[in-house]
This record gives sequence, structure tokens and C-alpha cells, in this order.
Amino acid sequence: MNNPSLQNNAEKDPVENGTTLSAQLAPIVFLTAIFFLNFLARIILSPLTPAIENDMGLSHGEVGSFFLFITIGYFISLAGSGIIYSRISHRLTITVSSVATGFVLVFSACIADSAWAISACVFVLGLVSGFYFPSGMATITHLVNPRHWGSAIAVHELAPNLGFVMAPLVAEVLMIWFSWRGVMAAIGFASLLTGVFFILFGRGGEFTGERPNFDSIRSLLRRQSFWVMAVLFSLGISSTVGIYSMLPLYLVADHGIFRVQANTIVAISRVSTLFIVFFAGWASDRFGAARIINIVFFLTGIMTVLIGLANTSWIILIVLLQPIFAVCFFPVGFALLLSIVPPQDRALAVSLALPVSFMIGAGFVPMGIGFMGDARQFELAFIILGIVIFSGSILLGFVRLRDQTGKVL
Repeated sequence: MNNPSLQNNAEKDPVENGTTLSAQLAPIVFLTAIFFLNFLARIILSPLTPAIENDMGLSHGEVGSFFLFITIGYFISLAGSGIIYSRISHRLTITVSSVATGFVLVFSACIADSAWAISACVFVLGLVSGFYFPSGMATITHLVNPRHWGSAIAVHELAPNLGFVMAPLVAEVLMIWFSWRGVMAAIGFASLLTGVFFILFGRGGEFTGERPNFDSIRSLLRRQSFWVMAVLFSLGISSTVGIYSMLPLYLVADHGIFRVQANTIVAISRVSTLFIVFFAGWASDRFGAARIINIVFFLTGIMTVLIGLANTSWIILIVLLQPIFAVCFFPVGFALLLSIVPPQDRALAVSLALPVSFMIGAGFVPMGIGFMGDARQFELAFIILGIVIFSGSILLGFVRLRDQTGKVL
């Protein structure tokens, strides 16, 4: 991966291989802001779950199922995003996703009056928000030299990490004046405006992606490394989004912690991830993605088990520590995912791997935790999940990497 001749060739072709991180920092930060609102729109339900459950008289399982519906929509849009970005530019795809996400959130706040209405709304929300990610990743990897992908993706990954921190805080602050519906509408307006600003002032993504065809899809799906990465991303998403989605409800229902305090704890627990993600990106570039992922899964699995084992006096400490390790997966994982396919298939790999991963990690896992909570087995759900995450590093031996030209190493 560090062959000097490959690096020299990359530097001679800035259009194809991008340039330095510092030279493209402004457009990357703009994309990070869009990703932040895109992610916030999809996870804002988490800190709102106690209020929604109380307001509408829903069970833990019904609330948990909302996350499945949003990931079903996300699954469909990610899987079909190639149809969009092959016909219009990545830039326009990003804009459409951001504006549509805003409209759906505002509309949802107005009509969501039952469990089925919320389910339908969040399904559409997942559908329109999912178009962003493959185009965002393709734009970043086109802007920046492959040597700096770990660091560039780490900047981009500030978005979900900041979203984890801000979602509970935004929810609690806005609920001083508004109901949970007002919180959704406010985020919707922000997403809509950001999308408009991007098409007017943003940079990058002025190109279309390769149109997916059955041959390229079939070829990718036949690769063992692709399915291994899909499983690893499922575990990574389970350890972050999956746990985060149900954590406030778990702290309130099972440990008797007040909602405001629970959301504050969850928000504080994600503050450290804003900094640790840069370390993960640097470590990926310095020591190799596979080695770092082994460490991440080992530590994250242990901390997830402890969420289920800890009593109320210890649970706060464990909740604060677990995200520090879990969040390290993503800049490392994306660098590894982009390294298993040739350059022309990178956007396709993202658009096919993430739907499966989100469906499992951000959909079935929260719903499963919710139903186990109804059966008074909240703790067991986290213990089982932690053991599964812990075992994830075993799969890394089946991943085959490629160099910057797409040649198998």
C-alpha cells in the first residue's frame, strides 16, 4: 500500500487521485456539515423515544421498530443510489438528498399521529436520506489523494460523532419550548437550507458515477471480501447506532434514570469521539486498517457486554467509555472497504455494503433490544450483542486488499 511508484503516479494525476487534505479541507467540511444533518435526521428519534413512548402509549418493541422502518428505507435508497448518481452528478444527488430529507422531517412532524404513521414517515425519511452517502464518499475520495483517505474520512466521520453528541442536547433544549414534533421540524428546516446552500456555494462532485450493471454487481457480490466487510460494518453499526438508538430508553426504563439525565449522559459519552476519530484515521494510515479493527472489536465487545452487566452505580461510567472504542471502527472500516475493490467500483461497494449493514445494525438490532426489553431482558440483549461484536475480528483474515491501481495485493 505504500509503494513509492504508486504514490508518485497518484500525485501526477490530481483530477483522478485528488490532492492534499489541507488543500481540499473547505469542501470536505461542507460535506461533513451536510452529513451531520443527514445523520441527525435519522437518529433524532433516539433521544425522543421516551417522550414519544409516553405521549402515544407505545411499547418498547413498537418504538424499537421505528428504527427498522427507517433502515428499510435507507436500505432501498443505498442499494438503488447507483441509478441516481449515474444519471445526475454526485453534487446534485447530495443536494436532492439534503433538501428532500428536510421536507420529509417537516411533513412528518405535522402528520405523525400514530405508530403506523410514524413508521411510514421514517421509512420515507430513510429512503431520501440514503442517497447522500455513496455520493459523499465518492466526492471525498475524488478530492483527496489516496494516501490521505484515512484522515479525510476521519474529518467526514466527525458528522455522525457530532450527531451522537448533539442529538440528545438538541432534543432536550428544543423540548423546553416545543414538543418532540417541533424538534423534528427544526432539524428538517436546517437540512433543507443546507442543501440549497450546497448547490449554490459548495464544491466537488461535478461528475457522475459509473452506471451499475448486473455484471459489476454480480462480480462484487461474488467477492468473499465484500461480504466479510458487510458483516464487519453490521457489527460496527450495531456497536454505535444500534446501541445508541435504544440507550436512552434503557437507562430510563431499566435503571430508573430521568430522561433529561439519560440524554445528557448519552450526549457526554459521545464528546470524546469527536477527537478519537482523528486518532483512528491516523492509526489506520500509520499501522494499517486490519490491525486497528482487530483492537477495536476486541475492546468494543468487552465494553458492550459490560453495559448489560453493570449495575446502576457503574452504568454511567461504562456508557461513557464504550463509544470511545466503538467509533474508531468507521474511518478504519471505510478505508478497508475502499481497499478491497478497484477504483471504479468504490461507490458501488459503499452503496451495496451499507444497506445490508444498516438493516442489521441500525434496524434489527434496536428492534431486537426493544422486544427483549419488553420481556425484561434488556441486560441480556447487550451481553449477547457484545459477544458477537467481540468475535468480529476473526473474520479479518478473509479480506483481500487492493493497491491504489486496483491490483490485488
